[in-house]
Amino acid sequence: MKNMNLLLKTVAAGLGSLLCSAAMAQADADVSANNFFLDRPESTKYAVILAGPTVGEENKLQFRQWAFSLHDILARDYGYSSDTISLLYDRGEVEGSGTERIDAACDLQGIEAELARLQSIVKTGDQITIYLIGHGSGSDEESKFNIVGPDITGIQFAAMLDIFDQQDMIIVNTTSASYGFSASLSGEGRVVVSSTRSSSEKFDPVFSNYFIEALDSRNGDRDKNNRVSILEAFNYAKSNVEEFYEEQGRLASEHAGLDDNGDALFSLNPTTAEIDGRLAEIAYIDNLVDDTVGLSAEAIRLKSRMQDLERSVFILRGRKAEFLEDDYWQQLEVLLVDLARATGQFNEQVNPVEQSER
Repeated sequence: MKNMNLLLKTVAAGLGSLLCSAAMAQADADVSANNFFLDRPESTKYAVILAGPTVGEENKLQFRQWAFSLHDILARDYGYSSDTISLLYDRGEVEGSGTERIDAACDLQGIEAELARLQSIVKTGDQITIYLIGHGSGSDEESKFNIVGPDITGIQFAAMLDIFDQQDMIIVNTTSASYGFSASLSGEGRVVVSSTRSSSEKFDPVFSNYFIEALDSRNGDRDKNNRVSILEAFNYAKSNVEEFYEEQGRLASEHAGLDDNGDALFSLNPTTAEIDGRLAEIAYIDNLVDDTVGLSAEAIRLKSRMQDLERSVFILRGRKAEFLEDDYWQQLEVLLVDLARATGQFNEQVNPVEQSER
C-alpha cells in the first residue's frame, strides 16, 4: 500500500499541470460520446505532407527545409514510417540529396492518387494528418492552395477528403491566405489549423517554422507527458510567432486560428475552456508505438491503457461543471489510481530489474 500511495502521488504530480490549468473547462459531452481520437494498439496514424511550388530561391529553400524537416521529425520522433508518411513535393524531385523522401509531385494527379491509396488501406478509427506547406491565394470559396498545374480550392479538397468519414482527421494549413481554404475543411471530428485568420494576410507566414519546431524533440510538450497534441503545437507556434514580430518591431501580418468543433469559426486563442481546443487537446501526433521497438504485446497494451486513462482525465476535467464537487473528485481519484497501476505495470514490463531493486 505504501508503494501504491507513493506511485499515486508521483502520477498525480506529473498530471498536476493538467489539472491546475487556468479555469477548469466546461462541459463537453460530445467529445466523450463520439470517441474521437482514441489511441488503440490496432489503430494507425498516417501523415501526408503537401509542399507546393514556389517562386524565388529563398522561398524555395525555406519550403524545402520545412517539408523535409517535418518528414524527418515525424519518422524520427513520432513513429511514422515509409508506409505511413507521404511527401508530395513540388514537381516530384529536387537537386542534390532528398529526392528519396519524395513520393510524388504536389499536383492534382499526385494528390488524388495518394488519397486513393490511403482510402484503400485505412481502417475505422485510424488518424490522418495533412500538412500544407507553400502558397495560398484567393478568398472565401475561391481560396486556393497553390500546386503544380491548376491550383486546388478548399471546396475541391474538402470533397476529396469526404471519403475519410470513419477516420480522425487533422489538417494543418501553414500557407499564406489560408483562412478561406481551411474554413472549407471544417467538420465534425476534425481539427483544422490555419496560419492566417483572413485571406487578406497574404505574406508568407512563419507559423510553419514554429509549428515544426514544436514537434522537434517534443519542444511543444507543455504538460510533460512525452506527447505533443495539436493544441500544444498550435499554442507553441502561436506564442513564438508573436515573439518573432515583437522582436522584429513589426506589426504582425499573420494570426493563426484553430477550429475543432466543425463550425468553421476559428479561435485565435483556443483552450479547453473555450469552444475550440477541447478536441485538439486529445488529438496527438505520435503513434502509440513511437518508442516501443522491442516491447512485448503486453507492454504495448499497457501503454495504450495509460494513454486512454490520461485521455479520460482530460475529458473529465472538461466536464467538471456537470458534477457535484465530491463526485468529480471521486471519479478523478479512480482514474488516477487506475493510471498509477497501469504505469507501475508498464514500468515492470519495460524495466523489470530496476523495479525489483526498489
